[in-house]
Amino acid sequence: MNISSRIVALFALPALLAGCIMPPKARHPQVTYKAPDKTFWWGTSTSPFQNEDVDAKPGSPAYFRTDWDLFADEGKTPPRGNAVYSWSHFDKDLTALRELGVNHFRFGIEWARVEPRPGQFNEAAIQQYARMAREVRAAGIEPVITLWHFTFPDWLCESKDKTKWGFLNPEIEPRWQEYVTRVVQALKPYARVYVPQNEPNGALELGYIAAHWPPGLLLRPWSYKHAMAVSARMFAEASQIVKKERPDALVMGIYSLPSWRPNLLGDPTLMTYHTMLRQNYDQLDMCIPYMDLIGVNYYYSQDATIPRFLQHGQGEVGSHYTQMGWEITPEGLYKTLMATWNRYKKPIVISENGLGTQSEQKRIGYLRSHLAQMRRAMADGVEVQGYFPWTLVDNYEWTEGYGANFGLFSYDPLTKNRIIQPSARWFANYIKAYPQP
Repeated sequence: MNISSRIVALFALPALLAGCIMPPKARHPQVTYKAPDKTFWWGTSTSPFQNEDVDAKPGSPAYFRTDWDLFADEGKTPPRGNAVYSWSHFDKDLTALRELGVNHFRFGIEWARVEPRPGQFNEAAIQQYARMAREVRAAGIEPVITLWHFTFPDWLCESKDKTKWGFLNPEIEPRWQEYVTRVVQALKPYARVYVPQNEPNGALELGYIAAHWPPGLLLRPWSYKHAMAVSARMFAEASQIVKKERPDALVMGIYSLPSWRPNLLGDPTLMTYHTMLRQNYDQLDMCIPYMDLIGVNYYYSQDATIPRFLQHGQGEVGSHYTQMGWEITPEGLYKTLMATWNRYKKPIVISENGLGTQSEQKRIGYLRSHLAQMRRAMADGVEVQGYFPWTLVDNYEWTEGYGANFGLFSYDPLTKNRIIQPSARWFANYIKAYPQP
């Protein structure tokens, strides 16, 4: 988001979103049931768009495009190309996972690959995803399946009307239900844990308020609220399909949950602070009855003030910042875990936690300090079920392209090999030393 967009959004959004200046109300629904696993989930994650190659030529029945490809056509994000070839070279990922020593691995399904045109399903792609899940399980690793990780098929994007992209396309819900049913039916012999949506709260804000992500709408609060309601219904629909197809399945909702700091000097009415809390919790509040675990994606803390928001990621460099300009605040993870636990009382998985950096010493320090805060929260009563550093291998980082290094492994574009980094060796040794933190 450019500076002018940030200025408009921060001043106008609280006034436009009804009730946004008030703090979100706490919810305490009953736990459906706790994850039965006695083993702590040590894992890592990838996403299909960030990692997979298309592996099909234009004109082929298997060729597909997404809303992010359309966004790149408009010059609003760098093109992905073939990412790190995780589709045609999934064996490289599997080798890296074995070397890392994790017992869980979260990867996603690319809806556009599975259904490249409305109602036309690529059965070979569905079966390949099933093989991937089977191979992960055969390696002694529990697959965790994400059904939507930010991208929609291009046919859910009206060419001349961006208010009918993605969540706001009138055909999305029936098409979603069939897509989810087909995928879960194919994967259910091998996968028990499902994530209907990854960070819908962040995607909604960036797409319908900040114009930074698809569909690229600026300050459309009513579209934002409508899209949020649709996304929440889709989460519930997916959860119900998963439980019908596999009654012992676990459903996890994953959310971007920064730790926002109130600042009375810069935000005397706490308007901005409460706005940010609403972004954290509103969609989660709608979906919490349909999930068994809450996935917390934590990367940074930040003062919830307009000036600080405008500076976020702009020229912030040094030992306390990442390549993305995000402030490194390990204690923020503790605060986020405590707040999430106190609000919902459901088991939590730290589903993403990491930093963009070229310094392996810095990455190891980041992991060590955040794991210490996780253990602190567990000692204070938070039921943490797992920890997944982001990400397995350096990959495409959305509007930043390939300019951020989040991987525990680097990537060799010639051999397609994943090259283990010191931080990955450190994490593997940590898992061995503390199988139950």
